[in-house]
Amino acid sequence: MNLPNVLTNLGLQAKESKVYLAALELGTAPASDIALRAKMNRVSTYDILKKLIERGFVSTHIQKKVKYFSATSPDLLRQDFRKKYMDFKEALPDLRRLQGTSSHPHIRYYEGLEAVKKIYADTLNSRTEILNYADSKSIREFWPTYDEDYVNERVKRRLYLRGISPKDEHGRRVAAENEKKYREIRLVQAGPFSFANEINIYDDKVGIVSFSKNEVMGMIIESPEIANTQRAIFMMAWEFAGMQRVD
Repeated sequence: MNLPNVLTNLGLQAKESKVYLAALELGTAPASDIALRAKMNRVSTYDILKKLIERGFVSTHIQKKVKYFSATSPDLLRQDFRKKYMDFKEALPDLRRLQGTSSHPHIRYYEGLEAVKKIYADTLNSRTEILNYADSKSIREFWPTYDEDYVNERVKRRLYLRGISPKDEHGRRVAAENEKKYREIRLVQAGPFSFANEINIYDDKVGIVSFSKNEVMGMIIESPEIANTQRAIFMMAWEFAGMQRVD
């Protein structure tokens, strides 16, 4: 077995590995003897020994005014590395949570109707209910078979949807089929609360689709923080929509 490589894998530099192995072979020895065995300069060896002492690979003592160095037993090193490993393993859940809260959002962009359909397809794999803002008219103008292709598949998969839509002819028509289509759509005044975009909030994602001037584009933003913030905003809008008259 290549012992220097093993030690390098444990975090030692090549010269540090040579000095440790030389000290291990000699048992207890002054820096000059270790340098000779390692075939290195005495001053460099002494500097490396000080670093190895700080890291627990070497210990030292003075006898008759001479400083001696001893390599730490490999068995003690094994115990030390095992403890460090167990500490790291125990800390993994906290480290993963920290990574989740500090990671940057992952954003995917889509252009054109066929590409944007992938956003809707992604919602069909949701583990949570879908929260939705939508202009019932716009999406069906750009995607005439939207109900057959998407809504029916969502119903088939028993994915519940809560949505907010403008109170116009198309919104009323959609809301009239709430129970049949496994959803609840609440309507808001079409004038002050009109919107041409559709937003779907699900899992740790926010899917946004824009329908404008014969151009369809969208994105999926994957971020727990952004999704949870959008959920909170949706719930405020949901409560407001519940106070609106639907006639």
